Amino acid sequence: METGTGTAHRPQIGKADGSPVRVLVVDDENSLTDLLKMALRYEGWEVRTASDGLGAVRAAREFRPDAIVLDIMLPDIDGLEVLQRVRADGTETPVLFLTAKDSLDDRIAGLTAGGDDYVTKPFSLEEVVARLRGLIRRSTLTLAQAKDPVLRVGDLSLDEDSYEVERGGTAIELTATEFELLRFLMRNPRRVLSKAQILDRVWNYDFGGKESVVELYISYLRKKIDAGRDPMIHTVRGAGYMLKAAG
Repeated sequence: METGTGTAHRPQIGKADGSPVRVLVVDDENSLTDLLKMALRYEGWEVRTASDGLGAVRAAREFRPDAIVLDIMLPDIDGLEVLQRVRADGTETPVLFLTAKDSLDDRIAGLTAGGDDYVTKPFSLEEVVARLRGLIRRSTLTLAQAKDPVLRVGDLSLDEDSYEVERGGTAIELTATEFELLRFLMRNPRRVLSKAQILDRVWNYDFGGKESVVELYISYLRKKIDAGRDPMIHTVRGAGYMLKAAG
């Protein structure tokens, strides 16, 4: 799993009273909760963890989190039941589901139960942090420091909070992985990034590590970003890829 969160370019988020955001992370994989806790604390947030569903319900009542990261598959009651119990207490805390399942039925079940967003394992830490920031910004919390969350290279822009991408004023729809790849390229304009660097940064810890997947996703991005336009994504033979403003 990607362990960097790239927070240097991001504004900190806090509550209106200046206190830190509180996040509850629920997963029975200790290594995963440890990584998420590290990444979220790096954001300046207060983090509590739980390893089962009943513990999660208790923690939600005691800790009163501002957001919950909730695995669906837990050893006692599942994440959907946890959320139903949390919602029954009258809280509207935004919830980001984690799940190894990727079917439409599972997504519908999670969101119908009251979840706000959905990340499929395996994922990058950056994606989880970005999704949480988006959920928190749309809740009752406010930005403590108003810095621009938009990355810009030439006529290409990427909003890290809303996940909106535009080139020349035209909206571009990207998958979560395409978004993470483009964000990494845009954070390093005019810098050659090797396939190994891209794999390490964009893909997760238990990915097979085949560099051919980088070539595949670069081709996907080119079709969406560069099609019919002056190219921005360039191959540097024997070295990797580079993004720079066209012209």
